Amino acid sequence: MRIGELSERTGTPRRLLRYYEEQGLIVAERAANGYRAYDESCVDRVLQIRGLLDAGLPTRLIKQILPCLDQPRVIHFPDATPEMLATLERELDSMTRRVACLTRNRDAIGEYLDAVRARRDQPA
Repeated sequence: MRIGELSERTGTPRRLLRYYEEQGLIVAERAANGYRAYDESCVDRVLQIRGLLDAGLPTRLIKQILPCLDQPRVIHFPDATPEMLATLERELDSMTRRVACLTRNRDAIGEYLDAVRARRDQPA
């Protein structure tokens, strides 16, 4: 697929896709006319990258852990430094806190909607 389709399917601007390619996060083949051609697997990869960026991970760290996120999950991490592991531990803790916060907010909104619906459905 061409960059426009990948952009549309992932909701990622073309400029960012080019940046991901420059950073080695995704790979594109080049057609004879110079156009980029992306494999179907790039859709999931870009969504994964976006999720990791949204979680606060820098691209340099994402590049290092992306191979560990492929299917099947075979973790091979020969160059893991103590600093990288510490960064990943901090990021994991931060993600866990955000997930807990999102879960609390989701549950509160759900309870609110349930209460409003129940009250609305009561006979007057």
